[in-house]
Amino acid sequence: MAISRDKKQQMMADYVERMSDSKAMIFTDYRGLTVANMTDLRRQLREVDGTFQVVKNTLFLRALEEAGASLPDDDLEGPLAVGYCHGEVPSVAKILVDYAGESAGLKIRGALLGTSFLDAKAVKELGDLPPREVMRAQLLGVIQGPMSSLVSTVTAPMRELVQVLQARAEQEQEAAA
Repeated sequence: MAISRDKKQQMMADYVERMSDSKAMIFTDYRGLTVANMTDLRRQLREVDGTFQVVKNTLFLRALEEAGASLPDDDLEGPLAVGYCHGEVPSVAKILVDYAGESAGLKIRGALLGTSFLDAKAVKELGDLPPREVMRAQLLGVIQGPMSSLVSTVTAPMRELVQVLQARAEQEQEAAA
């Protein structure tokens, strides 16, 4: 059954809107997923501010061009579903990569992060990144480490001088007693 021109325009408008709202798009091949699998995957993605949508390739390609983005042509062959990242990209990528590892029905094709195309391997690496809070804590530790060493190095001579004077004062008290 053919799709009417109005329906196609609505679909393209939806694609463009989702693209403009997302930080990244992760492209997948969804052949082999059941309706229950798709529902479960969509539920998991909603929890991390992501969505999952099966797209019509020709209309999606036009929407990409309209949005000023492009993909290698071979990535739009066959059934295509897109994971939109409205929140943090690594958390959406992690869910999709983990789901692809557990299910033979989902395969990661690549991603569009800003205007850069990432292959499937890069998407897997993106999914391996720790959450933002963990990365901030690690960065803070990296920054604080040298500063605390510097403070310790600067205060060490004064601390040693105080210890020497304290020991000398105790010796004089023992000698007087």
